Amino acid sequence: MSEMLVQEVQPDPESASGTTTDAPAAGDGAGELSDRDREILAFERQWWKYAGAKEQAVRELFDMSATRYYQVLNALLDSPAALEHDPMLVKRLRRMRSSRQRARSARRLSDDRASGQG
Repeated sequence: MSEMLVQEVQPDPESASGTTTDAPAAGDGAGELSDRDREILAFERQWWKYAGAKEQAVRELFDMSATRYYQVLNALLDSPAALEHDPMLVKRLRRMRSSRQRARSARRLSDDRASGQG
C-alpha cells in the first residue's frame, strides 16, 4: 500500500455550512446537497477518466488533501440527500466501503490469532 502525505487541513468556507452533516446547507433547502457535494459525487462517478493519480486530481479539483476528501466523501455517503441524488453510486460506494471494513477486520482477527492474542 502506498504511503499518503497528510497535509494540514485548513477549514474551508463550505464545510462551515454543515453541508455533509445532518444540518442543511446554508442557502439550500433542508437536506439538499451543496455544489461541492454534487461535484464530489460526479467526480466519484468518473474519476478514472482523469489522467494521473486520483489523489492529484482531488488536490487540483477540490483544493483539499486526499485525507480530507475521503473524510468528506464518507460523511457524504451517510447522507440521505446523497442517496436521493445518486442512489446507484452511493449504494455502490457504501458496498465498497463495507467490503474494505470487513477485509480489515478479518486481517486484524487473523493477525491476532497468529500472534497468540486471539
